[in-house]
Amino acid sequence: MEQTLAMNPLTQLFAYPFRIFFLSTAVWAVLAVVLWTLTVSGLLSLPLAHAPLQWHRHEMLFGMLTPAIAGFLLTAVCVWTGTDRLRNAPLVLMWVVWLAGRLTATFGGADLNALSITLNLSFLPLVALDAGWRIVRARQWRQLLLMAVLTLLWLVQAGLLMDGGRAWTNGGLVLAAILMLVVGGRITPAFSANWLRGHGGDPAAVRTVPALDIALLVALGLLLVVTLTGFDPGLPLAAGVAALLALARLALWRGWLVRREPLLWILHLSLLWIPVALLLLAGHYQFGWPPTAWQHALGIGAIGGLILGVMTRVSLGHTGRPMALPRGMVSAYLLIQLAVVVRLLTVFGVLPWQPGVTVTAGAWVLAYALFLWRYAAVLWLPRADGKPG
Repeated sequence: MEQTLAMNPLTQLFAYPFRIFFLSTAVWAVLAVVLWTLTVSGLLSLPLAHAPLQWHRHEMLFGMLTPAIAGFLLTAVCVWTGTDRLRNAPLVLMWVVWLAGRLTATFGGADLNALSITLNLSFLPLVALDAGWRIVRARQWRQLLLMAVLTLLWLVQAGLLMDGGRAWTNGGLVLAAILMLVVGGRITPAFSANWLRGHGGDPAAVRTVPALDIALLVALGLLLVVTLTGFDPGLPLAAGVAALLALARLALWRGWLVRREPLLWILHLSLLWIPVALLLLAGHYQFGWPPTAWQHALGIGAIGGLILGVMTRVSLGHTGRPMALPRGMVSAYLLIQLAVVVRLLTVFGVLPWQPGVTVTAGAWVLAYALFLWRYAAVLWLPRADGKPG
């Protein structure tokens, strides 16, 4: 009966969390950048519920990151805990909360500011509640670290929506880096070792050092504290140490060994942008580099790249399709790299602002439009192997 109902594309989208949330992430990645580019170019005036720059920071970080988190976490936690997936009406309601947050923030005007804040601050708790009860029920205490990061992310989101200060944006970016390094530290070396094992390589070449993982988390935790407290003297040291630890960790994973597999090198490359961003952050306080350089390196290169990499992989694996990247998606990966490089050259004044922003936005939009072109049907059609979900 479930498989019959799932033949309806709309029903199928709500058969598993990754389907609707990955599709929504990509759609919003395109729309939010188009709307912002038109706004800053003076071609569009939106009835925003928040100050324009506050809206931009929130939507590019929380508006896009949180559905990607929901799609990945609510899918992965079912596998980790062996519990049935969230689907149908409960999933629809959760998605409607996320969508209502986008609509009120973007088109609600100042009169709906309070409603926009309420809706936007309701989404992550719903995600954490669904994931949390599964984790506690299965006694998988190791996963509670992710719940702690989500809680901190929600608190920083509240600060950004209610106060709008740059410290909240920077704190959100640091937390996003922590989340990416935690999740990336689990999937990237494991996937890489498995690929080497199946392609005549040496899986033992991919090394993980638990002590290094812990040291990196401690360094990032200190960076988060000094970021949110405004203790500027401690920022360059904390950022520099975290960057070096992250680089050492990535080097042990030996990403160059999987360079023939785009589904893997995009994970390594995206995570590489995190220490690059942290070095740019240290450079801002130490050498006076532009303060937005590290934000764009992390936001475009790391977050944008990793979300795209994870969505392209998970969407194939969880719909029973071969783990082979569809034609054109390597171009999407490369477009994200183009976007971040051009944006950094623009920030540092190497390229003029208007052409630089236009090229950056165009490359970003094309990358996620390619995902929608190649993956929309994958997400709304039944599994290729005939299984439910």
